[in-house]
Amino acid sequence: MVLTRESLRDGTLRRMLEQSGDHGLALMLSDEERNASLRTLLDGHQADSDLWVFGYGSLIWNPAIHTVGRSMARLRGWHRRYCLWTVLGRGTPDRPGLMLGLERGGSCVGVAWRVAAADVSVELDILWRREMISGAYVPRWVAVETPDGPARAITFTINQAHPRYAARQDDDAVARVVAQATGPLGTCREYLENTVSHLRDLGIRDARLERIAARVNALRAEASEQAAKAGV
Repeated sequence: MVLTRESLRDGTLRRMLEQSGDHGLALMLSDEERNASLRTLLDGHQADSDLWVFGYGSLIWNPAIHTVGRSMARLRGWHRRYCLWTVLGRGTPDRPGLMLGLERGGSCVGVAWRVAAADVSVELDILWRREMISGAYVPRWVAVETPDGPARAITFTINQAHPRYAARQDDDAVARVVAQATGPLGTCREYLENTVSHLRDLGIRDARLERIAARVNALRAEASEQAAKAGV
C-alpha cells in the first residue's frame, strides 16, 4: 500500500491497521481524541497566517499534504533517531520494524513545508490522520532556522511513555532490524533509503543514517551470499 492523501482522508490507512489484527489497536486514538489534539495545538494560531510543518523522515519525501513552499530547516534541541517500533506499517508483530522520531538533544536538519492559511484546516486534518494514529508522537510547536530566517513550525516528537518507544540501540542492532522488517506500507529499508537519498538531494548529510544504510546493504549482501552458497 502506498501512503497518499486519499488513503488518509478516506480512512483506508486506519481500516488497514484495524484489519491487521489486535496488535495494540487499543492504543489507537479515537476520532474525537485526534481532533481534540489538533484543536489544542492550533489554539492561538492566527487563522489568516500560513503554517510551517517540519519533516525529518518520510515527511521529507512523501508529505501527502498540499503545500505552497519548501525550505531546508534546522531544528536545535532535538535529534533524529530510530526510536519507534512498528508492528503494522513497516513491520509485523513477529518481526517489528523501526521508525524515526525526534528525541531531546543535539540538532536535526530537515525540510519545512509551508501550508497556505486557507488550507490549514484540511491539510492538518490529513497530517493528524497520518501521524497521530496511536499517540506515539507528541505534536508540538518548535522554532526552526531557515535560509530566510527563523520560523515557527509544527513537528512530531517521540512519546517516550508510549509502549512502542524503542530504547537506544547501537547502529548494528538498528541495521539488523531495518534490513529485514517489512509490512503493508513497505520495507524499513525503503524508508531509510528514501530518507537518505532525499536528504542528499537537498545537500543534507546525516552521518548516522548513512552508516546504518551502509550496514543494511552489507547485511543484505551477506544474506545473498549465504543463500547462494546454500543453493537457495
